[in-house]
Amino acid sequence: MSTPSVTARVFALLGAFGERHRTLRLTDIATRSGLPLSTTHRLAAELVACGALRRLDTGAYVVGRRLWDLGMLAPVQTGLREAASPFLHDLYGATLETVHLAVRDGTEVLYVDRLAGHASVPIVSTIGSRLPLYCTGVGKVLLAYGPAEVRQTVLGERLRRFTPYTVTAPARLRQQLDRVRADGFATTVEEMSLGACSVAVPVVVADRVVASVGFVVPDLRRTRPRLVAALRVAARGIARSLA
Repeated sequence: MSTPSVTARVFALLGAFGERHRTLRLTDIATRSGLPLSTTHRLAAELVACGALRRLDTGAYVVGRRLWDLGMLAPVQTGLREAASPFLHDLYGATLETVHLAVRDGTEVLYVDRLAGHASVPIVSTIGSRLPLYCTGVGKVLLAYGPAEVRQTVLGERLRRFTPYTVTAPARLRQQLDRVRADGFATTVEEMSLGACSVAVPVVVADRVVASVGFVVPDLRRTRPRLVAALRVAARGIARSLA
């Protein structure tokens, strides 16, 4: 068996961090990455020295600012965020609600940008974070319009129930995705967190869904038509800018 390269070991170490593992002690990093503790200690010290990791006063580690700066150079961040920025600010200015811009990353939704609204709504997403596709508005849009094999993978998994309202039954979720494609928008009601509802639409460039833009609000019962209309205008504007 060949010995993993230094690059492979560094990425294994960095891969130990995640949405639910933002702060890790050295032993946790070693366990999650599968690296020996001595190797983990040496690589972590080197990554701290170059700014890729940061060591807290408690001795635990978090991802460093340098990785964030490099990540912001990725085309999915720069081109899409720059094109969408004025339209996201228009949406926020008109509603004062939380606005999300997201893309699909495998079977997860990656949040590319976010403007926090004034309403007190429990929101778990942050810029650069990932959540499951099946239980968020922007995620359901990206899942509905994504490749068939991605839908098959998600529908074939044992889906986690985040709240009592999370849709985890494959047949019901499949019906919802069919409805998203028919209506051109997706909604969720307290599926990711209690007290938070979402609505989202696709951003379509050359007949391909490249992103999703959506709102997170306390309630959709009276505002959904207005929010969907605003999102569609913004999505068309983003698409024109990208094209």
